[in-house]
Amino acid sequence: MANAIAASLSGLKIEGCSRAGTPFGDDDSPLIKSTEDVSIPRLVHKWKNSKSVLSLAVSDNYLFAGTEGNVILVYDLEYFQEVAVLKGHGGSILSLHISNKKRLLFSAGSDSILKIWDTETLQELYSVYSVYDIGDIFAVQYSESLQTVFLGCQNASIQWCDLTTIDRHTSADKSHMPGNRFNKFFNSTGPGGNQSRAPPSTNLSVAKALIELPYHNVVPYAHNGYVYCLINYRPSTHIATSSVEENRDTLLSGGGDGIVNWWVMREGKLVKSRSFANQTSVLSMTAVDTFLYCGLTDGAVAIWDLDAGQLIRSIQAHKADVLSISALGSCIFSGSATGYIRKWSREMQLAARWESHDGLILSTIGVRRGDRALLFTGGNDNSVVMWDITDAFPELDQNLSFANDQLLASLSTFVSFRTISGSLDTKTECRRCASYLKRLLRTYGATAELITTDDKHNPVVYGRFSANSEDKSGSTVLFYGHYDIVAASDDDRWESDPYLLSGRNGYLHGRGVSDNKGPILAAVFAAAELYQEKKLNANVVFLIEGEEESGSVGFQTAVEKSRAMIEPDKVDWVVLSNSYWLDDKTPCLNYGLRGLIHLTVEISSDLPDLHSGVDGGIHREPLMDMTKLLSKLTDDDGRVNVPGFYEPVRPITDAEEALYEQIVKNTSIHLLKDQLMARWRLPSLTIHAVQVARATNQTIIPHKVTATLSVRTVPDQDTDTISTSLQGFLVSEFGKFSSPNHLSIKLNKRADAWLGNPENDAFKTLAGAVTKAWDIEPLYIREGGTIPAVRYLEKIFDAPAAQLPCGQSSDHAHLDNERIRVVNLYNAKSIWKATFNELPPRTTSS
Repeated sequence: MANAIAASLSGLKIEGCSRAGTPFGDDDSPLIKSTEDVSIPRLVHKWKNSKSVLSLAVSDNYLFAGTEGNVILVYDLEYFQEVAVLKGHGGSILSLHISNKKRLLFSAGSDSILKIWDTETLQELYSVYSVYDIGDIFAVQYSESLQTVFLGCQNASIQWCDLTTIDRHTSADKSHMPGNRFNKFFNSTGPGGNQSRAPPSTNLSVAKALIELPYHNVVPYAHNGYVYCLINYRPSTHIATSSVEENRDTLLSGGGDGIVNWWVMREGKLVKSRSFANQTSVLSMTAVDTFLYCGLTDGAVAIWDLDAGQLIRSIQAHKADVLSISALGSCIFSGSATGYIRKWSREMQLAARWESHDGLILSTIGVRRGDRALLFTGGNDNSVVMWDITDAFPELDQNLSFANDQLLASLSTFVSFRTISGSLDTKTECRRCASYLKRLLRTYGATAELITTDDKHNPVVYGRFSANSEDKSGSTVLFYGHYDIVAASDDDRWESDPYLLSGRNGYLHGRGVSDNKGPILAAVFAAAELYQEKKLNANVVFLIEGEEESGSVGFQTAVEKSRAMIEPDKVDWVVLSNSYWLDDKTPCLNYGLRGLIHLTVEISSDLPDLHSGVDGGIHREPLMDMTKLLSKLTDDDGRVNVPGFYEPVRPITDAEEALYEQIVKNTSIHLLKDQLMARWRLPSLTIHAVQVARATNQTIIPHKVTATLSVRTVPDQDTDTISTSLQGFLVSEFGKFSSPNHLSIKLNKRADAWLGNPENDAFKTLAGAVTKAWDIEPLYIREGGTIPAVRYLEKIFDAPAAQLPCGQSSDHAHLDNERIRVVNLYNAKSIWKATFNELPPRTTSS
């Protein structure tokens, strides 16, 4: 194996390609032509913070990012959220390292302090310091077999701490710590005999166990320059020599002098075994098998055969300094000061290059997590980026695993479709998206079809996962959603492409990701996972329409003509997930929506536009009539004057009032009970716009004026009755004007209000699943908006509906930078899995 790689390296040709003619586009360095396909990895997630990210480490559960701001940021690797900020250092965190068993985190930096943390509890265990003035600690490595941590220091020394004897050196005396010593720079006497005081170390704290390294645990001049990097290396059988024993941890150090030194621990002393001289400073290193890859200044990568002790090749890999280099699987990843990552084969054939940061790449680390391989990069653009590099392991199935990463990949494709309903320009895109959903459902075992509406309206996607159980007594649950979106009109205000799913700081950003594409896929994957695991007890039917944002036009017609396929008489429950929490902390269940009546009122004259200076005061003006007519709709207190408008509104019950009381007790929701009732359970009338016939100057009397207005209705208000009454009121009041102008009214949209029963089995089952997922009981809420299909589905299927809000109040649905939190998406999936399997068939009492 080693000889084969060496032969490949020695035979590698370096070709000077013109940058304009390379397959990789404009680059940060002269190129080496690749014989492999260009394979840029998938960006999984990105975290932004306020300071440069200098170092990285990964445990089983967390990503640790050492920053210029003297803190270590801790991110959860399942939900991508920041879960902790580790404080205690008095300077930048230049190096992080995780023990092989993933139980210990080592951090060090410009405060000359090494700190040791528990990676599970995130508690600080030890603060370790040297008796010498070592300056910055650039590198940390821990040997599990030796139980020793090594430090590479600015003063050219390597020091170490044996954790088996660490308790012998504990001290409570803080006076000898680096921050408390005499500082030659800050504490020296200046002109006039004055002495400056050293600046305080911000965030500095000391663990209960304070450790002073022994004087003899040091190699004082390990290099003739800074010790920039350290790596543990365990030689294999054939590399063992008299000075290097097989299967025993050794240490490789790289320095500003261009030297790589190979060290072994003998009788408590660090002894140099070999040295390898490079032409420029060694800034980063990684070792694979018997080969050492050194990242050097000026963009070079040197490859050494550790077995033979020979330099195999020095490659001009980048234009700027190679500040980080990592190996994972069959690939090498190098990061430069220009922000570009390069992916290489072990033989250093270029496979891909891409921009990872807008600035210096200061740290890279590759890890295996289950059947995924991930590369993390940190830079001085204050960000950490995670890439999927599973193709570095040819033996792994390159198809994404079924669980959450497949959900994210499918959501990325789903969001990429510009499914703007009501637009002829995106008609083809909407149909492509509907076909994608149909294929996705079929991929995971559902029967799926497209239900056409007509040439003008988008199709409805029908899917059905049949219960695995031979017992047919389970329930049938119908999930309703919509794949259409509103246009991302404020593109300039988006931080990323609205149609390219972007993960940042625990959130997924993109148009439709919260309304309603993310929640749809959470339900689809919940049913699909149960079906694939042969654990699905219920029949789960999906009806996903493409016109909800345009009033659900064509939806009812499509459902009516597909009754035989949908089997409405067998549906027990209707569920949906198309709304949001009241805040960003407390999960909710929604049991009510207001209805909608949307009208256009027009008043016009038989005359053309007139000039106010010539005809003002002669004729009855349409705009005057419109202003007067609209004023009749409400009294001085804002109450609607339409006869009988408030009569059907049901009085509040004690049970419902208790739900409101529970909401207002929540300290994060700053709403009064009266405000909630006005928003949710009381009807309202709104005048949206008044427009003249065309753009005019300020002296024109317009011959026609239109007004758009809407009424939000509540349960027990019959939509048809209220619409008729409202139109009749307008006609009656206009008739009292005795105006020669003409009144016309157009009904644009109508939808019934919906009120669910929070005491039925659907809400009880959802509440139990929500409480288990979030470890808190949900709030029961209503909403002032309208979803036209809900009440219609209840009627046609004779089945109660229930809604699970998925997103947070800050998700920006319909606005710029729409987002959904990853944990909300994953928990929605787990809630639907529990609900689909636990929801019993409906009884007559439900």
